[in-house]
Amino acid sequence: MRSLFRELRVATTRRIGPLHLEDLEPHRFEDLVRQLIYDFRSWRSLEATGRAGSDDGFDARGTEIIPGEANADEHEDEEEAPTPPNGTRVWLIQCKREKAIAAKKLTGYLEALPEADSDGLYGIIFAAACNFSKTARDAFLLKARERGFMEAYVWGKGEIEDMLFQPKNDHLLFAYFGFSLKTRQRSLKTEVRARLATKRKAQRLLEQCNAVLIRDATDDRYPHLDPEEARSRIDRGRWTVLTFKGCFSDGLHFLVDRHFAYVGDDEQEWDYAERMNDGPVHRHENPWRKEEEDDHEARAAAMAEWEVLPERNRAWFEVLAVLPYENILDIDEKGDEYSGLPHIYTTAFDHRKGPFHHYCASVETIDRWGVPLRASPEEDKRVQKFNQNPSETVEDQPPLPERLPVPDDEPSRPRRPRLDRRPRGSGRADP
Repeated sequence: MRSLFRELRVATTRRIGPLHLEDLEPHRFEDLVRQLIYDFRSWRSLEATGRAGSDDGFDARGTEIIPGEANADEHEDEEEAPTPPNGTRVWLIQCKREKAIAAKKLTGYLEALPEADSDGLYGIIFAAACNFSKTARDAFLLKARERGFMEAYVWGKGEIEDMLFQPKNDHLLFAYFGFSLKTRQRSLKTEVRARLATKRKAQRLLEQCNAVLIRDATDDRYPHLDPEEARSRIDRGRWTVLTFKGCFSDGLHFLVDRHFAYVGDDEQEWDYAERMNDGPVHRHENPWRKEEEDDHEARAAAMAEWEVLPERNRAWFEVLAVLPYENILDIDEKGDEYSGLPHIYTTAFDHRKGPFHHYCASVETIDRWGVPLRASPEEDKRVQKFNQNPSETVEDQPPLPERLPVPDDEPSRPRRPRLDRRPRGSGRADP
């Protein structure tokens, strides 16, 4: 059977997919590789030889400065600068914008190049927009040594991506692929600051509050519900009054449902009284609540069954709604002439979940002095401790519906809420 836990919807994280190097125009790929190797060695020059054709295998040619030594004959007390190095090494840079290159094809490219010794070449960098196997890399290095190259490097897709994701190359990442990791980091920093500012504001303004009004900032029908009663409550007016439970790591928590419950000594068996619900805010703080929804007889009957249970096993079954900090636009702690409760303005309501990210359910005993018992509210562990609908068994009873917990009605004359009222059921049940 389905669990009574609400479906937890994990927020989608932003990920960066593989860079499509093969989509770059051939000369642009050569430009990218050439700009990546600026920090590879100390260059006297880097020439884009492949742009005009007839490149003799050189897509780019680099002239490396060989580090020299200072003049050994200079005296210690003389402040002369060291003799500048005058040796150079020539590097061949070849670029291939292909989706796959096998070992045989890779060594074939090397065979088509001039001999290193005869042409005065020192090293080679072979860069491609694909990944290379170990076999292909080993074959390349072996063939490069045979042709006289002193140093040889293979840059595949992985190596090029690694270099692009380094902070020093972030400008190239933006220039060639249109996004910047630094910009994303600044954006993330802004988001974190906004989330923390909202959390601090909620802690400061809602600390002494019991009930709050949660409003969709885009709904201008407040405080009057749409007169079409056939429509769902969320379609008639996107606002709700809920009991505030506190600030937590994932957002503000609000009480939706609260029922008398039972937890077995094994912390496996459990049950709750479906006929009553202490979760909805009372009508004197919620003018949109229907008066007939307060079923005192059902609550009294459920409480009588609850008090028969051993005190150790008496519990509350609660369903909480989680409002993420990023969905909160602002908080008005003063309220207005229709509701003096603090108003939390949110982003546009989702048709099914409202402004909330998810719901969570818990069953825990009321024992404040010992270690409370907790059970996971799963249907297959539920037993019969409370009288439910006489025509249904426990197995027939559906799980709590996923719905926006607000009743249908028009607001009555508002009263100023008593913010010092103790939440019901904070310990023993209220008579």
